[in-house]
Amino acid sequence: MLLARSNYRVSTMVLSGAVVGALSCAANAASAAETLAVQRGAYLVTISGCNDCHTPKVFSAGGTTLDTGRLLSGHPATEQLPPAPGIAGSGNWGIVANQHLTAWAGPWGVSYAANLTPDASGLANWTPETFMQAMRSGKHLGNGRPILPPMPWFNYATMSDDDLRAVFAYLKSLPPVRNAVPTPLPPAPRTAARR
Repeated sequence: MLLARSNYRVSTMVLSGAVVGALSCAANAASAAETLAVQRGAYLVTISGCNDCHTPKVFSAGGTTLDTGRLLSGHPATEQLPPAPGIAGSGNWGIVANQHLTAWAGPWGVSYAANLTPDASGLANWTPETFMQAMRSGKHLGNGRPILPPMPWFNYATMSDDDLRAVFAYLKSLPPVRNAVPTPLPPAPRTAARR
């Protein structure tokens, strides 16, 4: 009887060790897959030019660089802009932007680059499915207001599910930046054309 209990304990310990080892291997594989997805997402975000509009810029005598402290945090909520110039949508002029390239005015009104960081003012409450639906439908949160120009959501709509998931994994890996981007503005009423 003592030998049977001893064998039972040894068998249980061996089985427990095997389960822990298998779980550890699975966790390591999941972690490695997540790391690869984040790396792929960083690459896709870079070559897709997401920082061009979604990251504020730093201006110096040497030129313009990305404000890495506000990476992909969208239009700075603290930046007050004057009314958009009247040239947007008239004649041969169609679009104007602020100096950060985070606010754009055109025939659609004024749009502001969204906060893509995992802060509550950004993508904290989004799921991969919500993100994919937004990119595929051109609707905020996948079913809300239209995603406005110059956001080329129709290009991202052609990305594979794996690529969109990788982009989202990268965005969720960023440091959260508190920045409540303003709501888009509708187009200004059109005035009578000059003769």
